[in-house]
Amino acid sequence: QVHLVESGGGLVQAGGSLRLSCVASGSIHSINDMGWYRRAPGTQRELVATITSGGSTNYAETVKGRFTISRDNAKNTVYLKMNSLKPKDTAVYYCKAESITIATPWGVDGAFDRWGQGTQVTVSS
Repeated sequence: QVHLVESGGGLVQAGGSLRLSCVASGSIHSINDMGWYRRAPGTQRELVATITSGGSTNYAETVKGRFTISRDNAKNTVYLKMNSLKPKDTAVYYCKAESITIATPWGVDGAFDRWGQGTQVTVSS
């Protein structure tokens, strides 16, 4: 079983900062891309940022220059540092791990995706 658990959400004033963390647990052999997505009330889930296992990053235009994604492959953890937060950043933030492979007694298996349960970020004006 592989699980993703996010933490670090909360309530912050506009202009403030938060750092989200997402830890993937289980008999993980490797993870390809990891990313953060968000869903605001009444909207569809949207991409915020992604990072490859090699460290290449991609950001939504709305967060470029304010958010920074990073990861620690040894800890199977992805982070999202959010600066200069705006009320429109209010959403549930989800992490995603793609193409997870697992270590089994008979070798490496898998190549599946997993989502975390989400963490609420609320930015007050």
